[in-house]
Amino acid sequence: MKMRRWILLDLWVLSLAIISIYGGAVSYGIFFGITLIPVISLIYLGAVYFNLKIFQQIENKNMVCGQAVPYLFVLRNESFCVFAGIRVGMFSSFSTVEELPGNTEYELLPKDKKTFATKLTCRYRGEYEVGVKEIIMTDFLKLFRIRYQIPHAVKAQVLPKITRVTMLQSISEQTALVRRESLREHSEADVVVRDYAAGDAVKQIHWKATAREQKVKVRNRTGEEKQGIALIWDTRRCSKEERKYLPVEDKILETVISVAMFLADKNIPFTAYYGQKGMVTEQVRGISDFDGFYQSVSDICFDKEENFHEILALLASGGSLYESGIVFCILHGIDDEILRIAEELDRAGIIMVFYVVTDENIDHYIRQSTERRRIIAVSMDAKLEGTL
Repeated sequence: MKMRRWILLDLWVLSLAIISIYGGAVSYGIFFGITLIPVISLIYLGAVYFNLKIFQQIENKNMVCGQAVPYLFVLRNESFCVFAGIRVGMFSSFSTVEELPGNTEYELLPKDKKTFATKLTCRYRGEYEVGVKEIIMTDFLKLFRIRYQIPHAVKAQVLPKITRVTMLQSISEQTALVRRESLREHSEADVVVRDYAAGDAVKQIHWKATAREQKVKVRNRTGEEKQGIALIWDTRRCSKEERKYLPVEDKILETVISVAMFLADKNIPFTAYYGQKGMVTEQVRGISDFDGFYQSVSDICFDKEENFHEILALLASGGSLYESGIVFCILHGIDDEILRIAEELDRAGIIMVFYVVTDENIDHYIRQSTERRRIIAVSMDAKLEGTL
């Protein structure tokens, strides 16, 4: 396009030189003809701008991530001129439209229209604009281009993806460990005890050990005695940029739902904890509660003010996790403070599984995994079956 403008400018300068040297009606005719070309091109683009109508619609604005829904898009020429050089720009970062190539130039005859009945798929959970973003109009000589931003773009509310996993490899070894410890505990004459922590049940107090050591001691209950399962996840927004935080939040919730569905399918009760301007607690007893849990997860708002460290520390200090045999944590970053809290829970006989949703290298932390503490990296494009 720039090359064509330079050529036109060169021709205009040349015609001006011809007028200066030779004069005459022909020279002036060429000069005015070249001068009028950009004017006519701009008039043409104005006619396209005011007479091209756009309509688009998705069948259901409440979509599930990864599922295609019917999508309709219409271009209509309402003038008596032929429109050519029309291209469509899409919101391509978070959604894809089938059979609608973005670089194709369309031509519309007077009162003609082009209808595209296709399907649209959203890649991430959240609320964002989808479909056609802009119309790109080029004049017939390709000298100028106008980008018309769609004033009322279609917004989709995308629900988290539901991914079923048949097995959680992260706890396959841990459950065997729990059974071994349970057998060992019941075969030992002396019950393993620890110092009392706030939130411990009275029935856990080991009175003989308390009298012997002159301070409150509780049974360090392991194995089959601890039946509870806790599910905790981070709801802090990790970035200001939509293109950065949407994939992370989407993968966190996909992981949460996969773990929850695995447990619910087996009718294994669990307790969910997460931040929403204060800690939210939700009990899920089995598959009958899963729909309500899924809706709660779908409505979660990530916020930069949320603090996963505070929630985990509160649960650990308050004793809420001490009835749990296994605690699943889904977060987008791990650090030494989180591992310190994990060590406290480890000493209480609790198994911890950390799913860290990140594309960064966290091998340093993965190497700190133990029998009771598993740290697993989950990349943005990872398939959860075989990863979890």
